[in-house]
This record gives sequence, C-alpha cells and structure tokens, in this order.
Amino acid sequence: MKNTKKLVTTGICLAVALLLPFLTGQIPSIGSALSPMHIPVLICGFLCGWPYGLLVGLIAPPLRFLLFGMPPIFPTGVAMAFELAAYGCMTGLLYAKLPKKMSSIYLALVPSMLVGRAVWGVVRVILSGVAGSSFTWAMFLSGAFLSAVPGIICHLLLVPIIVKAVEKAEGKAIVSVG
Repeated sequence: MKNTKKLVTTGICLAVALLLPFLTGQIPSIGSALSPMHIPVLICGFLCGWPYGLLVGLIAPPLRFLLFGMPPIFPTGVAMAFELAAYGCMTGLLYAKLPKKMSSIYLALVPSMLVGRAVWGVVRVILSGVAGSSFTWAMFLSGAFLSAVPGIICHLLLVPIIVKAVEKAEGKAIVSVG
C-alpha cells in the first residue's frame, strides 16, 4: 500500500511538473523565472523519498520537451534534468534524516537548492565543452542565482507549506481510518 501511494504521488508530481509551466507562463515578465517545474520535483523528494524525486526530476524536462517542445532540449533541458534530479534526490535524502518539523523542511530545502544549482552549472560547463561554446562564471552566477531570485523565493515560500499540509492531511487520513 505504501509503495502504491508513493507511485501515485510521484505520478501526480510528474503531471504537475509538466503542466504548471503553462499556468506560470501566463504571468508576464516573471512566469518562467518562477521555475515552476522545480516545485513538484522538490515536493516529490520530500513526500516520496530520494529515488522518486530523482526520477521525476530526471524525466520531467525531456518528457515536457517531447510533449510540448519546451524547454529546448539542448542545453537547457539536459542541464535542467540533472539539476531537477539533484533537487529531488537531495530533498529526499536530507529530509529522511531529519525530524518531520517545518524547520527540517528548510534544512533540507536550502542545501538541496544549492546542490541542484551546482549540478546545473557543472552540466552546463560539460555541455558547453561538447558544443564548442563557452560557459563563464558570470553566466553561472546569473543563471543559477541572479535571474533565479523569483523562483528561489517562490520555492522557499510554497514548498514547505505544501509539504507540511500534505503531511498533516496524511496524518488525519491515517487517524480517521485507523
């Protein structure tokens, strides 16, 4: 039963990762800067654990490209797949080691976001080398942090609230059934 619940939750997170960019894309100027695909991947890692979060993160960008033509697969989609895989993996690994409190969500979320951005930068350097182009330190800082500020703020505000709400709802469902 527990694995079925994780698979269903994972499927929902993948579906949300594919569809959420359509909603945020309607917000002029900052829609894509909110990094909408990141939110369900982070949540999946928290709720289902690292293997599921990693899988959703790895699959979502290339699947969205195949279905909808966005994000462009090279280099954006490839780098994003590794970044999101790192997000899902790290949130699951870190949160599993911590008590299930609101502060623990932040203690897992912030390092996961930093690791994901570092992975994105490394992959972009490798892809730039393969493509024969350059990827500078300034490009990394701009892409990973400066232009990502709206997404970072959004993730820090929304992800903990959603994770806590789902955990609370799960606790009530178990109590009412049990």
